[in-house]
Amino acid sequence: MKKAYFITTKNITYLRNVQEIDVLKKQGYCVDLLYSNGKNYLIRILEIYSKLFFKNVMEYEFIFVGFAPQLILPLFFWKFRKKKIYIDFFISIYDTLVNDRKKVRKESFCSRLLHDLDRITLEIADEVLADTKTHKNYFVKEFGVSEEKFHVLYLQADTSIYRPMQIEKPVEWMNQFLVLYFGSILPLQGVDVIMDAVGKLSNEKRIHFFIIGPLNPALRKVKGDTVSYCSWLSQKELAEKIAMADLCLAGHFSASIEKAGRTIPGKAYIYKAMNKKVIFGDSPANRELFEENGYSNYYVPMGDSDALAKCILELFEISKKDQESKEVTNGFTNIDQCDCACL
Repeated sequence: MKKAYFITTKNITYLRNVQEIDVLKKQGYCVDLLYSNGKNYLIRILEIYSKLFFKNVMEYEFIFVGFAPQLILPLFFWKFRKKKIYIDFFISIYDTLVNDRKKVRKESFCSRLLHDLDRITLEIADEVLADTKTHKNYFVKEFGVSEEKFHVLYLQADTSIYRPMQIEKPVEWMNQFLVLYFGSILPLQGVDVIMDAVGKLSNEKRIHFFIIGPLNPALRKVKGDTVSYCSWLSQKELAEKIAMADLCLAGHFSASIEKAGRTIPGKAYIYKAMNKKVIFGDSPANRELFEENGYSNYYVPMGDSDALAKCILELFEISKKDQESKEVTNGFTNIDQCDCACL
């Protein structure tokens, strides 16, 4: 049987790892794994380095480096040079630290080093996976790498957890139009735009927002009885909360970070796997997969909290009319079924 060696610095249950390993197995490969269960990321990397240094890779048809290949390939290319190398270039370290999170100044020496690290990693690899066509195009242009070596593999939701289900709302939300957002609250997600929209709708007492994620203390947090917060949920609990929601916010909503327009939020795949109504930020990446259809997929300009609030309000009004229509229809149905003598 054909054998592949899969290396990742991320926990092995990370969705992207699971997806890629599954793809390899479906193609008939026996996949050997190199990963670490260490809780500290630095310890995980050092453990992988030590194992990889003594590993004989000659038995494998190719090497697949998953999350953060920049931390593996430049150091161990000498070991892989006779093998075909596949990588998942899910993130650019340069783009993430310089443009996205702004941890490194753009014109600095460190910035140039990070750019070279990304470029060298891409040049070493024989085949590269990107998460969207828009992201792929950015990598080709930014790092001067041949487009021919790139392939797009979109994310997928774990449908063993995230699937259509009927979960009744708790009593306190029973008559509320529930709008849900979850995320890791990174800058590109545009949670500040969401908060502005929540504030603009704070007088609409029948609209309730449920925000899940570790909110940064610097982020303006809307207070009041129209919004609830939760810092963390298990995947099972998260799926149940999504199932209760009338509307889900995907994003990305940041207009100031270019990466927001090149990536599809992982939560978008989860919402759609659960057949939810979703509001997207209007980006080229989102439109690669999700068509604006007027009944389950809606778009608003990125960075525009007024447009987001307006869209939420309009969908609430539509939902309210639909509910009233159902109540009237049910009333007529009950009358039709009544065999009273007066009729």
